[in-house]
This record gives sequence, C-alpha cells and structure tokens, in this order.
Amino acid sequence: MERYKKEFIEFMIDSNVLKFGDFTLKSGRKSPFFMNAGSYVTGAQLKKLGQYYAKAIHDNYGDDFDVLFGPAYKGIPLSVATVVAFDELYGKEIRYCSNRKEIKDHGDVGILLGSPIKDGDKVVIIEDVTTSGKSIEETFPIIQAQGDVKIVGLMVSLNRLERGKGEKSALEEIKEKYGFDANAIVTMAEVVEHLYNKPYQGKIYIDDELKAAIDGYYEQYGVKA
Repeated sequence: MERYKKEFIEFMIDSNVLKFGDFTLKSGRKSPFFMNAGSYVTGAQLKKLGQYYAKAIHDNYGDDFDVLFGPAYKGIPLSVATVVAFDELYGKEIRYCSNRKEIKDHGDVGILLGSPIKDGDKVVIIEDVTTSGKSIEETFPIIQAQGDVKIVGLMVSLNRLERGKGEKSALEEIKEKYGFDANAIVTMAEVVEHLYNKPYQGKIYIDDELKAAIDGYYEQYGVKA
C-alpha cells in the first residue's frame, strides 16, 4: 500500500473522522464503522485534507478540468479546501462550485454557490463517501442543467466497498449509470489491512472482534466477487 494511503487512514483517525462501533447509516444499514467528514473542523485539518484530495484527483484525473463541484453541505468545504491545495501543489486554478439546498431568489440568485458552470466546462465532483449513490442522483441533473458540460469523474475519500442498489458497489453503479469514472483516496479493505491487530499510537483500532463484525457486515452488504 502506498505511504500516502497509510498516512490518510491515520489522519482520519487523528481527526476523529473514522470511527468504529455500532452505527446506523442514512441507508438504514447497521455498520461497525462510520466516516464523517463533518469532523474536519480546524484550518490545519482542512488544509491537509485538501492536499490529500488534490493528490488523489491529480493522480486519477490530471489537471485538465475547470470546476470542482462539492454537493451541499459537506462538499462545500471539501471543494474549497481542495481547489486551494490544487493551486498550491500544481499551480492550476480550478474554480469551486456547490449547490444550495434551496434556490435563492434575491441577490446572488440561483441554485449554485461559487463559480457558475458554463458550456464547455469539465467538472470533477468531490464527496466524502458514497454508500448508495443517492447524492449523485441529485447532483448529476443540477450540473447537466448548466449547459454542455462534461463530468470527468467523482472522487470520494473512502470507498466503503459495499453494494449500492444492486449487486455492484455504489461507485461501480455510478460509472455504469452516468458514464464517468469514480475513485476514492482509500478503500475500506486498505483501512482493515493497515489497522488490523496493528497498534497505532499505542491502540489497536481493529481487533479480532471488530474484524469479525466488519467481515459479517460485508457478508450481508459487501460487493459480490
């Protein structure tokens, strides 16, 4: 596993973003792990997070795109932090854009926040995690409605490696349904590989009991081989 992936896994733990226990997801699934990008709250955390995203986006999609779209609400700080990091790391000006949950009818009117999206723009979508693909169902038509726009791909921080609405992973379903690529900084399999019975800062985060719970979760919701 690449060193930056190990560092990112440890960064999620240090930031209290990746947690282990008993959680009920938005999808209704009971999960032994949970990732919440809303726990990135300090300037130092957001700066570092933006750098991880920028590196992953650059590695997967290069820099031939114009707009980084972060769906409201968690995608807003993600997109802002990442365009700043993109400028710092690669000297490329990328515009950020997000949507509003409610259309504004005065002042800066419309559904978009940040940069407008116009004909000919190439767009990368950024999210924290995708479990069912529901957010893309909402995001895709908003972006397409702005004009002749090409969506280059989606980048999330963690691929949970579980089924979406069918038998394939949510990211695979997105690829098939919408025709653009979808990638993650790390996968849950890589998280388990790095943390299982290996101490980090003097603590075992994934012991035999938790590993069994994760395995059980994937027996029920994991992607079929």
